[in-house]
Amino acid sequence: MDDTYAPLSGNDLGSLLQRMSVASSAAIAPAPRRLRPEFTKFETHPLYREMQLQRSLAEFALIQNPYYRMHEVRAGATTVIDGRSLVNFASYDYLGLNGHPHVIEAVETAVRTFGMSVSASRITAGERAIHRELEASLAGLYGAEDAIVFVSGHAGAVSTLATLLGPKDLIVYDALSHNCVVVGAKLSGAARRSFPHNDFDALEELLDEERERFERVLIVTEGLFSMDGDMPDLQRLIALKEAHSAVLMVDDAHGLGVLGKCGKGVFEAQGIDPRSVDLWLGTLSKTLVSCGGYVTGSRAVVDLLKFHAPGMVYSVGMSAPAAAAAKAALDVMVAEPSRVARLQKNSLLFHTRAKAAGLDCGASCGAAIVPVYVGETVRALALAERLLARGFNAFPIIPPGVPDGSARLRFFLTANHTTDHIEAAVAVTAEEAANVAGLSAATILSRVKAL
Repeated sequence: MDDTYAPLSGNDLGSLLQRMSVASSAAIAPAPRRLRPEFTKFETHPLYREMQLQRSLAEFALIQNPYYRMHEVRAGATTVIDGRSLVNFASYDYLGLNGHPHVIEAVETAVRTFGMSVSASRITAGERAIHRELEASLAGLYGAEDAIVFVSGHAGAVSTLATLLGPKDLIVYDALSHNCVVVGAKLSGAARRSFPHNDFDALEELLDEERERFERVLIVTEGLFSMDGDMPDLQRLIALKEAHSAVLMVDDAHGLGVLGKCGKGVFEAQGIDPRSVDLWLGTLSKTLVSCGGYVTGSRAVVDLLKFHAPGMVYSVGMSAPAAAAAKAALDVMVAEPSRVARLQKNSLLFHTRAKAAGLDCGASCGAAIVPVYVGETVRALALAERLLARGFNAFPIIPPGVPDGSARLRFFLTANHTTDHIEAAVAVTAEEAANVAGLSAATILSRVKAL
């Protein structure tokens, strides 16, 4: 045998195995830990850095930060910011019920009876009669078997989606659906698909291709879209959900108090039986001038949510005063349809005047929410600031809240705005929109490079 391949002795073999073991251990040993103290500071967070860059650009363009402005009085059709009285188009108080005597009286009674907090989740120690009364009123509004109210509208929607759907299911939602729907869909673990805004042919094609792969399929849309101010074709959606054995949820947070002769929402505006929709989702913070959210539907779905939705089971119950405010506001809405009529008249006036002035209102139907499209973010911020200087508070909506290139000012109309408020606001907006037409991020960046 060739000596090159002679077998090792026992001692040699043992020595070789020992060396191999040491070498192997060294090869797989973790590298010395590298401390990264920069990641203990949130100043290095990419989102924070992006915010700082945006603020720097705004400062260079002499644009003030429009966020978290301090209101010094109850904000409705008018408000006071920095000691200045302003006509306010940034309030959800559509029917002017914030501060209504009946609402104040109901809140005062609830405070005296129950205090400010229910101190625990409703499932353990937080149930109060006013919760059940509010839920019964909401269920009655939609002809539903039952309703559930959450302490937060956003968390309520997220909890509902995350509880009702799972990995074997599919959630299909309008591309312009509110963030709460997108977040809830992600947390549910269900498959997710979006369809182009109000494109029901695309939705039908999607359902034809995908439906059979899943157990439950939930279709989600809004009754009045919060950024664009338009409505879906509810009858078409109902037909699609029935044809594909799906469940339909409509978020009518902005439709309540706004749409329909009595303000009941999109179903009333379009002459639809509300029971044709499986789940109605809404908030108590807009027309109902309180805080929180609700879902109406069958007894089974509400029972399921009351015992399994994290936003109900693991959250403190809604305060009795907040529930009383919402219940009282709903009672006033039903008793005083003239408020709805005034809101609709004001909305139509603003929408008509804005379009006549050459302002781009997109697909808005002129019902409480009227966007004025500007395009570039910097231009929208500048326009909002110029309006504020001239006595009008209208909030700029910019990416990522809306798609790139679609920045806008969003005007919320209320029943308490006057004709003078509206006429003046439209005239000033048209004038200042022309003044900022040439302002863009590219212009500002070119100035920076020139320095």
